[in-house]
Amino acid sequence: MNIDTIIGFMAAFICAIAMTPQVVKIYRTKKTSDLSLGAFGTLATGLFLWLVYGLLIHSIPVITGNGIGFGITLYIIIMKIRHG
Repeated sequence: MNIDTIIGFMAAFICAIAMTPQVVKIYRTKKTSDLSLGAFGTLATGLFLWLVYGLLIHSIPVITGNGIGFGITLYIIIMKIRHG
């Protein structure tokens, strides 16, 4: 594995887990009133497009990071809709 792939995986991992503390807090408290549905909807759209781009260029770091990030963001959106 070359250095650019390693850096790509490191960046993908860090960005993918960035929302994990928010997910844990939502899971524990079920409170989402302070979260913006619009902001998370926009983020999810961007992550989904990055995921599609990664698939088109066959980049495993881009696919992995954005796939995980999209899943986490989608969870936040679902919880926001469910719990307001």
